[in-house]
Amino acid sequence: MPESSDHTLLDRVFDVSIILKGIVGVAELVGGVALFSVNPDMIRQWLGWLTAHLLVGHDHSPLAVWFDHLADNLGADATDFAAVYLILHGLIKVVLVWALLKQQLWAYPWMIVALVVFIVYQVYELLVHFTWAMVALTVFDLFIVALTLREWQLHRERRTATRAAAPAQSQYRE
Repeated sequence: MPESSDHTLLDRVFDVSIILKGIVGVAELVGGVALFSVNPDMIRQWLGWLTAHLLVGHDHSPLAVWFDHLADNLGADATDFAAVYLILHGLIKVVLVWALLKQQLWAYPWMIVALVVFIVYQVYELLVHFTWAMVALTVFDLFIVALTLREWQLHRERRTATRAAAPAQSQYRE
């Protein structure tokens, strides 16, 4: 039975979305490790330099205000929390993305659960500190959940069809 072009397109969109999640996961791992090796004072200095040199004349822009707020609230505990969060978040993504690209059936429900947990946290963050970037990330994660559900169902159907066809094929060989 030939596959429809929608099926192929959605499969490609799923693969690209999952690969993007994997790339972000690797970046989170690198960022988390980097946060452990940099002290908060260095980060504050870097944020101050960014504000002073890149946002000249835009001292009250949302980005400048955000940099100032971030620098003011940056302490060792916040840095350690962010590092651990990024490392765990990145590790979960990288492992699950690798398993999904290898079409490991166990990874589909785990990816869905992980994304739903991340989405719940993101919705909380939206309620506390609304940003359009968080809205975009949440919508993207919801999209990936829907695609992952679809792919998981397709793989289960294919596996069931293969198992059902196997006894029938062995009857003809006897």
